[in-house]
Amino acid sequence: MMSGAGSAGREERLAAAFIELADTLVDNFDILDFLHTLTEHAVDLLGVEAAGVILLDARGRLVDATASDETTRLLELAQIQWEEGPCRDCARSGRPVDADLKDADVRQRWPRFTQWALARGFTGVAGVPLRLRAEVIGALNLFHIASGVLSPGDLRLGQALADAATIGLLQHRAVHDRTVLHSQIRSAQDSRIVLERAKGLLAEHTGLSLDEAFTRMRRHARLHRMLLTDLATAVVDGSASLEEIARSSPTSAS
Repeated sequence: MMSGAGSAGREERLAAAFIELADTLVDNFDILDFLHTLTEHAVDLLGVEAAGVILLDARGRLVDATASDETTRLLELAQIQWEEGPCRDCARSGRPVDADLKDADVRQRWPRFTQWALARGFTGVAGVPLRLRAEVIGALNLFHIASGVLSPGDLRLGQALADAATIGLLQHRAVHDRTVLHSQIRSAQDSRIVLERAKGLLAEHTGLSLDEAFTRMRRHARLHRMLLTDLATAVVDGSASLEEIARSSPTSAS
């Protein structure tokens, strides 16, 4: 059982998470940064090791949006390429998916995805839809190394975080223009490609891992009040200082 102090600390983090996910009516809203924030809160609050987001574009096609680390990003891409996996099924059906990857039926249902995930140390995975009533815009994927499936409470909390993020996104669309969200989703894949190129350039130049390169870029963008996608473009076209970005640290980003 959690101590009173531990419970209070988690409640404070929960409150902060829901406030941050509701705060989409800001200047220079960046959908990729917002969705990465969702994965960070999921990992922090649900006791899972990794999380990722897949979106549905206006034509119903799956789009890789973000992931908490590079390994998870590759698993998300595999789900799209192979057309199998929990996040794909969740986004298509609009219903939560919670699976033990060692279960024979699960391995038969998603043979390639399950093999890849198990090889990377994950034994359980869940997907919760990004939805508001009948409208589904994607899914949040949750990866963990503990045996079995998520607890019912954690699955409900994961869905609540996904719901809060969806409401924030749809609120942003409603206030600005009904086409804004679909336009952002449509451009998310292009922005993701630029972001991956920028991560690679920074990692190659500095010796950082891809995950740490992304973390430094995100801190730098926030510190300088830039869109993450704008910073990635500047890295790719050579107008950003890679040394300055690499020096970004937790203490330099307020």
